[in-house]
Amino acid sequence: MRHITAFGALAAAFALTAPLAAEDTPRPRTASTVPGVGTPPMSADDLVTLPRLGAPAVNREGTLAVYSVTMTDPATLKRSPTHYLIDLAKPGTAPMALTLPLKASDLAFGADGALYFLSSEHTDAAAPALSRVWRVSLAKDGTAGTPQLVTPGTERDIAGFKLAPDGSRIAVWGEVPRTCPTFGCADAATPYLPGPGTGRLYDAKDGFVRHWDRWATPGLHNRIFVYPLTGGVVSGEGQPVDGKDPAIGITADTPTMPFGGAEELAFAADARTLYFTARLSDANEPGSTNLDIYASDLTGAAPKLLTAANTATDTTPVPSPDGKYLAWLAMERPTYEADKQAVQLMDLKSGQVRNLTEDVDLSFGSLAWSADSKSLIATAQKVLDTPAFRIDIATGKVTELNLMAGNEAHIANLVPLPRGGALFTRDSLGQPAELFLSDGMGQARPLTDVATTRMGAMASIVTRRFSFTGANGDTVWGQLTRLADQTGPIPAILYIHGGPQGSFNDSWSNRWNPRVLASQGYAVISVDFHGSTGYGQAFTDAINQNWGGWPLEDLQKGFAAGIALDTQIDGDRACAMGASYGGYMVNWIAGQWPDRFKCIVQHDGIFDNRSMYYSTEELWFTRWDHGGTYEQAKEVYEKWNPANHVDKWKTPMLVITGQEDYRVPYSQGLMSFTALQERGIPAQLLVFPDENHWVLGAKNSLQWHQTVFAWLDRWLKKDGK
Repeated sequence: MRHITAFGALAAAFALTAPLAAEDTPRPRTASTVPGVGTPPMSADDLVTLPRLGAPAVNREGTLAVYSVTMTDPATLKRSPTHYLIDLAKPGTAPMALTLPLKASDLAFGADGALYFLSSEHTDAAAPALSRVWRVSLAKDGTAGTPQLVTPGTERDIAGFKLAPDGSRIAVWGEVPRTCPTFGCADAATPYLPGPGTGRLYDAKDGFVRHWDRWATPGLHNRIFVYPLTGGVVSGEGQPVDGKDPAIGITADTPTMPFGGAEELAFAADARTLYFTARLSDANEPGSTNLDIYASDLTGAAPKLLTAANTATDTTPVPSPDGKYLAWLAMERPTYEADKQAVQLMDLKSGQVRNLTEDVDLSFGSLAWSADSKSLIATAQKVLDTPAFRIDIATGKVTELNLMAGNEAHIANLVPLPRGGALFTRDSLGQPAELFLSDGMGQARPLTDVATTRMGAMASIVTRRFSFTGANGDTVWGQLTRLADQTGPIPAILYIHGGPQGSFNDSWSNRWNPRVLASQGYAVISVDFHGSTGYGQAFTDAINQNWGGWPLEDLQKGFAAGIALDTQIDGDRACAMGASYGGYMVNWIAGQWPDRFKCIVQHDGIFDNRSMYYSTEELWFTRWDHGGTYEQAKEVYEKWNPANHVDKWKTPMLVITGQEDYRVPYSQGLMSFTALQERGIPAQLLVFPDENHWVLGAKNSLQWHQTVFAWLDRWLKKDGK
């Protein structure tokens, strides 16, 4: 049955078939205090210290793969990577631990078979500390040779790199002043610091003042430089793909900030062209989603704009192996960051462009070519899963691939292999990511046991998918997660996702994790309200100018439907939790549904729509969702403004915020806390000085969970049960 999934026995069965990949010693487990549960349940310590699998890299022949596992020391909570090599051509072969001579990240195979990686360490202790590209040869037993510096002479940190398919070139990127014709130069002036004091001075023409979690430095941009390689080492001058002359080139961040990476650039099959994604940096940038695809001829000349006809997002360029086509993902509506991403295909000889998935109501998130250049392999959310699809370039036919038995859950990091199979990671709500191999795009087999055996030693959970009739008569989906053996009555949690164009789909999270919350003895109910992704573009669009309307109705009906699924759930003992838009929604619930919950947990939530508009950094988001600027759409902003309903607040609330959050500035949390204090409502405020919109640090994550669990227990547990 596809809609009810148990985790525990499944994990143990998985471990019998998967070779061990990450060995470490977890903390001693604590016996369960949850009624009916004998096995120790998952704890916050478990979540924080679980090994975390990274994306795999495959060699040219598709016979070897490397991957990294982030390990967390249970005593110090310090994190470090461990690397593994696995032979894909020999089924059942166990991964081999790689001992690299330098601390490494971003591992990749070159066409020469060597392993390339980034490291801030150096074989010369006197060398300045900079992130550089290195390479090592690998013996058949996985032994690494002597490290060789690939990028001598670069004067700034390299943030990432990509190798040409034939090994003749390397693209590197990092923050380099636009005035520099090379990757780093003496001219690194900061005009925004005129002195003599410490004050920053910004000009309105410069665009972003701050972005995500840091203040902008005018004139400093993510820039790509391409170098020729001889024997695996840089052998000539690096050419900037944005053009040597800023007057005729472009000024932009590429990869885009703050989250763009290697997926935003790609070499042509013959290595003579680099395709890349960029958004122009100017006064319009905070209000623009106009990412474009450019092509550089690698001479230092100005790049060629390929997507001028589309003023919305174009991203993720992938040239075909036969050199005939360029595919990418594109949105249609400017200034909308959650529009459908369709697959575009350009014939590089004629320049003709086709929308391959115009008639398919799926928004694709990743894209790769099959080895024969006849089809594209892509992933997209579909209801609560993220499966893989084959797209035939001749007909545009989209076929869902059945790579996993049961629920697809969340498939990611998919790499098509030369012989027709695929390597990918798969995670689910109850299980962290593991590596899988599919032969011929059929049912995949597991290759790793990074965390599965450890998860099998924890109390089992059960997740049940359910649907109900929500707002506007539409079908809405949700999930109920609880400990499998727990006996009631079980307090309930309404889990509200952010975005708002997002989903609590069937995937693992290292932050808002339903399994670890359910393991504390709660029934966790999440609802993919109107605005959620994976249900077609019309459903996603339905939240536009409707933030507190249909989504709240869905949450009310969905919470009732979830409680009704299980007679052991005590719906009278319930709390609501949410972050980002979910944090906005619990603030909205505090004024619109004030008698329903015993407590609220609000993380980085919007309290006042007006001040949010004037203090956030990416303006396209709030303008699109509310119908314009604050002055243009004041009635919409105020209609759905939680600050206008503080007079009805009465529910105890825990407020959490990060001081480096510039998307939803921490002042929004302070305003919520002030409103609670003024009304004498029980409240707590947890502020992280060193976190952004997310809580990423291991110790901070542990504190976050301990604080949240204590707050929930205070209001929902009876006699510690």
